[in-house]
Amino acid sequence: MSSMPPASLESLRRAVDALPNDVPLRLLLMRELVAEGHYAEAVQQGSQVLAEDADNSQAMTLMQSALNRMTGATAPTDAPADSGQPANAEQPAPSSETQPSESNFDWDAAANDLGEIAQPRFATTVEPIDPGHGTTSARFDQQQSALRLSDVAGMDDVKARIEASFLAPIRNPEIAKMYGMSMRGGLLIYGPPGCGKTYLGKALAGELDATFISIAISDILDMYMGVSERNLHDLFEEARASTPCVLFIDEVDALGGKRAGSASSSMRSTVNQLLAELDGVQSNNDGIFVVGATNAPWDVDPALRRPGRLDRTVLVTPPDVAAREAMFRSALAAKPIANIDVAALAQATEGFSGADIVHICNTATERALMDSVRTATVRLISMKDLKVALKEVKPSVGPWFETARNVVEFANKSGDYDELAEYLAQRKRHR
Repeated sequence: MSSMPPASLESLRRAVDALPNDVPLRLLLMRELVAEGHYAEAVQQGSQVLAEDADNSQAMTLMQSALNRMTGATAPTDAPADSGQPANAEQPAPSSETQPSESNFDWDAAANDLGEIAQPRFATTVEPIDPGHGTTSARFDQQQSALRLSDVAGMDDVKARIEASFLAPIRNPEIAKMYGMSMRGGLLIYGPPGCGKTYLGKALAGELDATFISIAISDILDMYMGVSERNLHDLFEEARASTPCVLFIDEVDALGGKRAGSASSSMRSTVNQLLAELDGVQSNNDGIFVVGATNAPWDVDPALRRPGRLDRTVLVTPPDVAAREAMFRSALAAKPIANIDVAALAQATEGFSGADIVHICNTATERALMDSVRTATVRLISMKDLKVALKEVKPSVGPWFETARNVVEFANKSGDYDELAEYLAQRKRHR
């Protein structure tokens, strides 16, 4: 075979790297490597071919040729013939170049020369293989939150209630025990959508220096019978292995909805499994702080709100003026702006959720962008853009408060929503 220029050989290597599954191309590279004396690399390439095609005879032949040359072994050649008869009648028939005799090939020398280049095609291991049904690796998203309640702007009443009912007993277990306060139980955060319930959950994890595990119903519910229950069990087992941790269950009303109103036996079974995991009858739940978040607490199964489960309740209302100002600053921080009065914007957005504020900022950004495209002159986002956006974007929490008002009026005999009733009365006075 004619010698290939080094540049061409390098190009062939790059082609193989770009097309790793192209076996004929890799075989071509092997031939050139053998011809150029790169025997170890040729063997390595052959190993990769055999990993894909264990019976590839061309790869075996080329590997054998490379091994022969690495160890100095040469294959017997055909002896000159005389009238069609072998020169030496006692000499055995010549073997192929790819089949050297046992006496001429030093396998120990080949192994020493190759080292770890040619990997074995099969291996023996003493480590068990996890089939994937256990919890040896994290199935659910885990984070270490750096947030603290002090990072949550405004919401002083909410933070004070969380501190008193949830954090203080956990931070001071001896004092809580003296006053007879139970360390068991979790927290149910409810309120209109887009008001920062998940953000508060992360802040709680940060306050406790705990792992934050957040799940949604899509992480648990499954169409096949029994799988949802197994997913719930796996979730709590992972949480128990990651203590201390805050287990944040978003849309807990969908996962733990009222069993009495459910026509699905599988959903009732899922709720039963959730109750069993919260009780920790067969497991130890020490160090697990369960926080459920919902927009519809009235749809949560009452059993979930009994003592020892999600027995502490906190209402998260639309952000106050201080929180709205902080949200405007955060939403506009990375945008090209000029002369923006965030205090005025905060005053003008009473009753808006955090998601609404982000929507206002995005709408103003789109207006400035389209104006820049139309005039072919790039300009900054101005206060005028935000004022126009304020006229276009309406608060999204109205329907939630309509439902909440009906619940307070007709379904609050137990007093579960007294805090909500007080807020609605206060909201009505300020309108």
